[in-house]
Amino acid sequence: MPTTAAVIRGAALAALPFACIASPLTAQGTWPPAGCPAPTTAPPAFETLPAPLRAQLDSVALRYRKVEACVPMRDGVRLYTAIYVPKDAKEPLPFMMQRTPYSVAPYGAFPHTPVLGPNRKFMDDGFIVVYQDVRGRFMSEGYFAYMTPARGTDGVDVDESTDTHDTIEWLLKNVPGHNGKVGLWGISAPGMLVAASMVDAHPALVAASPQAPMMDWYHGDDRHKHGAFTLAQTFNFMQGFARARPGPTTNYGSMVPQGQTDPDGYRFFLEGGSVRQLRDRFLGDRAAFFDSIMAHPNYDRFWQLRSLGPRMKDIRPAVLVVGGWYDGEDLLGPFEAWRSLGQLSRGTTRHLVVGPWWHGGWSRGDGDFFGLLQFPTKTSQFYRDSLEFPFFRCHLKGRCDGALAAATMYRTGADTWHRFPAWPVAGAEARALYLHEGGRLAWTKPTATSAKAFDAYVSDPAKPVPYTMATSFGYYRFYRSEDQRFAASRPDVLVYESAPLEEDVTIGGPLDVTLYVASTGTDADFVVKLIDVHPNDAKDPPNLPAGVRYAGMQQLVRGDVVRARWRRSYERPQPLVPGKPDSVQVQMPDVLHTFRRGHRIMVHVQSSWFPLIDRNPQVFVPNIYEAKPADFRAATMQVFRSAARASRIDVQVVPEAALEATRLPR
Repeated sequence: MPTTAAVIRGAALAALPFACIASPLTAQGTWPPAGCPAPTTAPPAFETLPAPLRAQLDSVALRYRKVEACVPMRDGVRLYTAIYVPKDAKEPLPFMMQRTPYSVAPYGAFPHTPVLGPNRKFMDDGFIVVYQDVRGRFMSEGYFAYMTPARGTDGVDVDESTDTHDTIEWLLKNVPGHNGKVGLWGISAPGMLVAASMVDAHPALVAASPQAPMMDWYHGDDRHKHGAFTLAQTFNFMQGFARARPGPTTNYGSMVPQGQTDPDGYRFFLEGGSVRQLRDRFLGDRAAFFDSIMAHPNYDRFWQLRSLGPRMKDIRPAVLVVGGWYDGEDLLGPFEAWRSLGQLSRGTTRHLVVGPWWHGGWSRGDGDFFGLLQFPTKTSQFYRDSLEFPFFRCHLKGRCDGALAAATMYRTGADTWHRFPAWPVAGAEARALYLHEGGRLAWTKPTATSAKAFDAYVSDPAKPVPYTMATSFGYYRFYRSEDQRFAASRPDVLVYESAPLEEDVTIGGPLDVTLYVASTGTDADFVVKLIDVHPNDAKDPPNLPAGVRYAGMQQLVRGDVVRARWRRSYERPQPLVPGKPDSVQVQMPDVLHTFRRGHRIMVHVQSSWFPLIDRNPQVFVPNIYEAKPADFRAATMQVFRSAARASRIDVQVVPEAALEATRLPR
């Protein structure tokens, strides 16, 4: 059998006869490919890669030819593109393409990854696979724009849609052996690029899958939750990702956050002070987009231009939207994409898949657990084999094994898959969970008439409520599986609990929260958590960590935050009037969860969730990021529960008949 080096070099020498882009790696011993800019760093030598990875890449190189090119865009900018074509193709093949800001490394003749395409089935079935560095990142020329505004706005001449269009046009003209069809997929930022590329799409783009796409960086994806800043996640991400680029490069250097040694994120961010102090002390001028966030605290034109929902008009490709119930980064995106398509692009073939996954968890692993939660089936494998691959094979190769449902959803709590003809589920009953005196939660509206029908607590920015029990510097993805009793025991967390349920209750769709509140301060945050309380005789699944029990566990189903300054408008903040009752509303992202018979439904209300969300100083300042240390003051919060001010969560209760009719066998 040929050696690793021989396999890789043989693959390069046998590259397809693209006259303009034949890779010179082995023929001339040089890199980058012809027509590409010279990088500031050289690609790694194949021999420096770990031995197991080299063996996996060998297997890919035996089956695929790799060609590298820098594809010209309409404005002359060249985008680095890696193209993989099966060696034994017996028919014209479609393209599967991913565009990314996270690098298509390793560069050079050896393959990008041990598995080409969204999953291994695409390799086995035969697809031409294309990866591309987006403009301004790694080996592509140009300027990188976060959440690229659409062309035609503020002097923008090119955007992600035009770059994708130009790339597809170039591929069709320069790569032989294709069938004229292109599929596009991506997760997170690459998912956003898919969504943006669907706008005015090239006619050859017939299938697209935005997975956990960033659709709105202000209202719910990554950087904010309803305008409230995701401090730890954004600080960590921007330290590495936002660093300046000297030019086309194969390596930005370490993406690990620098400048701190304390592994305890709660302590680090608390001692670091305000957002301004953290920026000045640790970031300086090295993260320009962090400064942009600070300069735009409200939902102004800067953020509006970066919102993708309003651009989902008349989308031509078939769309598979994917998300995870436990995705703490981009949970809003899938539902925003789904609803925007339904409202603005009614003729689009669209499907929605949501499973019990963290961010991107459907693309790797078995999907049989999330943190402390365990599932009886391999949910991720089911998605890859039975949903993702059939979708693309049907639209790109015309091999359709049956139509996908409009919405394929995993029901947490019951651990079953369902195929719904619509989402949210038609025929669901609108009901409300009301806060009552004595910490009770009930379906009936409170009858109290006293002005003192409220619960109160002191919120102190110097002692914020943590969002996780973990000792984690930054964002801890498994916080959504943690037992919330650690928060319920605090005096600054209000707890409301139902009686044990006499029958199963399944809630599906978004959750609409209305709180009637007052504060002794002039600004405030209100965090609301919907929780499934397990009975005291709940059985433990196997392999739980020591000291962890399901008995009495308070399992987080959904949590979110609303910042009082934006209770009337996200564009024009207003202070609270101290002591005056007011109201705040927020829509929390969708759920499909069954609270089992014998379980209880619980709601927590608190005013901090740190350092997942930055601290509200509780004194109104025009720009919350510029709050000074003296602005951070303790305040007493009141949450009303009277007939006139009935704080509640409005939900949709899915009837059992709809669940039985749509349930898939395990």
